[in-house]
Amino acid sequence: MTTIAVVAGGLREPSSTRLLADRLAGAVRANLPAAELKVFELRKYGRSVMDMMLTGFATSDLEQVFETLADADALIAVTPAFNASFSGLFKSFFDVLPEGTLKDMPVLIGATGGTERHSLVLEHALRPMFSYLHTMVSPTAVYAATDDFGGAGSLTLSGRIEKAAAEFVRLIVSCGARQRFVEGADDLNEMQRLLRGLDDPHAISERDL
Repeated sequence: MTTIAVVAGGLREPSSTRLLADRLAGAVRANLPAAELKVFELRKYGRSVMDMMLTGFATSDLEQVFETLADADALIAVTPAFNASFSGLFKSFFDVLPEGTLKDMPVLIGATGGTERHSLVLEHALRPMFSYLHTMVSPTAVYAATDDFGGAGSLTLSGRIEKAAAEFVRLIVSCGARQRFVEGADDLNEMQRLLRGLDDPHAISERDL
């Protein structure tokens, strides 16, 4: 079964950011019915994220979120836009996420804001950050302004969500099953390969030649 983690960075309840995350997740499930979705609202982990930034240690609830993300096959990440960038909580969460957790993971990004003027936050903030984290960011990202929810832009928002979800599912399927990143695994594999070579008499004779 394909497991998709959903991270919503909204700070209020109800939240337009959570609403966009739910609509993206619903559209993805429509294209991939067997997918299992696990949703996390970062506002519930705000204190834990700050504690880890100050102490370097994750609380048990935050550690559980990290484990779920590490085991997931794909990620949907949505943040509110503040001052032309992502929210501080959203950035802080990915700052404390253990290195390599999202390596090679397909990611669909989204953002919400008061006006469409903030829409470039997807391209100048979110996409570079997730590229730095060695993820594979889906080609189409979705930005939703206030008017897109029930206003004049609702139809175009639905079209953008459907297009982004279809592309995201194609990316997930083409990537196949994801192997969880284990720190130091490459060094261990190299050591095991060398040890197998030393046990192989043919390998030794070849080196002697």
